Amino acid sequence: MRRVAADLESGTASLYRYVTSRDDLIDLMIHTVQGQPPPLSGDWRADLAAVARDLGATLLRHPWLGSELAGRPALGANSLRRQDVALAAASALIPDIALAAHAVGAVLAYVFGAVAGEVAEEQAQRRIGLSKDQWRESVAPYIRDVISSGDYPHFARRVVEAEDVGPEESFEFGLACVLDGVAAAVARAGTAGEAPG
Repeated sequence: MRRVAADLESGTASLYRYVTSRDDLIDLMIHTVQGQPPPLSGDWRADLAAVARDLGATLLRHPWLGSELAGRPALGANSLRRQDVALAAASALIPDIALAAHAVGAVLAYVFGAVAGEVAEEQAQRRIGLSKDQWRESVAPYIRDVISSGDYPHFARRVVEAEDVGPEESFEFGLACVLDGVAAAVARAGTAGEAPG
């Protein structure tokens, strides 16, 4: 609250005329950055992918948001609208709302995890003051020693043979895997309405 007050060139006590607590301020911040969800097309896969991409972009723009959303449910109008759109997208595949909620949860868990890794990478770059390429150059002699040791053959193959992909391509690959898994789990669950095991 003191930092917000300083940014607004106001007294901290003055802010309490508008919000009653730090939690209220966080709720307003979440509401503001959540914005409007993507429109639905009726294609469950495209719609859930759009929800995932939109959430991922929002989390990257606002790195503080992930921990806030993971810690407690956001119940502001924009957050509820986003939840409703995600459930509507899943419901196009899964009429049972409980199973649709499980599917949405799996997709969102993937997004939070994928984005957390990307945010952590950006924070590490700022902390150590090296770009990704500079850091790689600094550890290259060690990695060469690891590869030549022969102790880690699969890691060595990954370094030598695998193409290095960017975060967007990696995100899309993981998202496709999750959506494929949702479709397969729903097919296995049939119409039982139970969470796939």
